[in-house]
Amino acid sequence: MTNKVVMITGAAQGIGKAIAMRLARDGFDIAIADINLELAKESAKEVSQNYGTKVLALPIDVGNRDDVFRAVNEAKNYFGDFNVMINNAAIGPVTPIEDITFEIYRKTFDINVGGVLWGIQAATKAFKELGHGGKIISASSQAGQVGNPELAIYGGTKFAVRGITQTAAKDLAHLGITVNAYCPGIVKTPMMFKIAQDVADAAGKPLEWGMEQYAKHITLKRLSEPEDVANAVAFLASSDSDYMTGQAIIIDGGMVFN
Repeated sequence: MTNKVVMITGAAQGIGKAIAMRLARDGFDIAIADINLELAKESAKEVSQNYGTKVLALPIDVGNRDDVFRAVNEAKNYFGDFNVMINNAAIGPVTPIEDITFEIYRKTFDINVGGVLWGIQAATKAFKELGHGGKIISASSQAGQVGNPELAIYGGTKFAVRGITQTAAKDLAHLGITVNAYCPGIVKTPMMFKIAQDVADAAGKPLEWGMEQYAKHITLKRLSEPEDVANAVAFLASSDSDYMTGQAIIIDGGMVFN
């Protein structure tokens, strides 16, 4: 029995790397795609050494449609199959309303929203070429459920991911493709630490103060580890979620209650 194949964007570190580790443990072959190829290669080596699964490191610029299609096609040809696409790559600039520029708006939407759209398109093309369905899973956020101070642009992109997920789920169901999203809360990742540092710097406060502004409303009273998110994504990537599409799972320790 051959392993299923998953491609994860932004998987060289943080949540993406944790997802790669968890899915390798679950028996997937892994394509680690990241704009930082050297870091992706290091993570790929670590995943392979830990779990003995087949791993490929790929460069990718998710804001570039052609590059996403190229990376997905390369992964499909390398492994001989393609089953799950995880659109994880994102950036999270701190953007007080009056400070938003066209450049930061465009860059963030190109990566966070464009990367999801192009990932959905490229994965759908690969599934159709292989003659089977598949699973597409994209990163939204707690900030894609409720507005967060000074995160208008980031939050806007993550609300968009939820809308795209719902529409794509309806558009692609007849092809046997499910489309879902995951919404992390305050996770101990390089991106979250940068957001907290930027907020703290603007207020003349230390990093710990910046983290507390986001963490103080967590019901479970602890910050999320990347593995907490990876565990939920593993469910979405498995056959256990076959009767689920168009949904956005919230993994935030109890910040948003619907």
